[in-house]
Parts: sequence; C-alpha cells; structure tokens
Amino acid sequence: MRKTNRNADADEAEIDLTPMLDVVFIMLIFFIVVASFLREIGVDINRPDTNIDPPESDATSIVVTIRGNDQIWMDDRIVDIKAVRSSVAQRLASDPEQGFSIITEAGASSKTLISVADGAREAGVKQVNWPAESTQ
Repeated sequence: MRKTNRNADADEAEIDLTPMLDVVFIMLIFFIVVASFLREIGVDINRPDTNIDPPESDATSIVVTIRGNDQIWMDDRIVDIKAVRSSVAQRLASDPEQGFSIITEAGASSKTLISVADGAREAGVKQVNWPAESTQ
C-alpha cells in the first residue's frame, strides 16, 4: 500500500479569498452610496396655524370634536365611530352645503381623526376642515 501525505494535499488545495473580499467590500460601498439617495415616502400633513378660531359659532356648520381619550362628540353628545356617517348624513339632509370641521384635542389618535373624516366624506361632505388643537 502506498502512503500519501495529507498535509501536502491540503496545502495545494488552498483558495485565496482576497479577491472575494475585495468584491464584497466594493458591493458594500455601492449599497451604502445608493441607499443615501433613496427617499422615504410618507404622508405630508399641513396643519393650519394655531390662531384659527374654531367654527363653533357658525350654526350651519357641522362640528365634531375628538377628545384626548378618542371620544367623538357631535351636537353635545357622544357619538360612536360607526354612527358618524349616519349622524353627518342626517345633518346634511337639511342643508347639503354645510361646512364640516373636526376639532382635535391633544392626545387624540390619528386613526380616530381619519375614521371620522372618512365617515364624513362617505356621508357626502365635500370638504373636511380641521383647525389646530383645541385648548379646552
């Protein structure tokens, strides 16, 4: 039987990893540079100035107030989120050109605000206004 030297075979089969590491570093630099040019897509919200008076004095306007604990108030009563559409539709039946405003207090969630605005639009409101946060 012939005896082979395994250490000699292992030395001859060695692979040089330096070119592969160079390629990996070049790819890393490429992705870092490309990622710096990407922009995040988001929703731009333009809130009005804080010196706008709430339109509560206008008798023909529909005013919905969202409290800090996400309670929805309309005509001095609490309204369920599911009943906003029907309540607004009832008010619009008498005058379809009424204004519609949402007043939010600090702590009110954006989910509630969007749900109320969607319900109003489904009821037929042409424009939804939301002044700055109430100071009540």
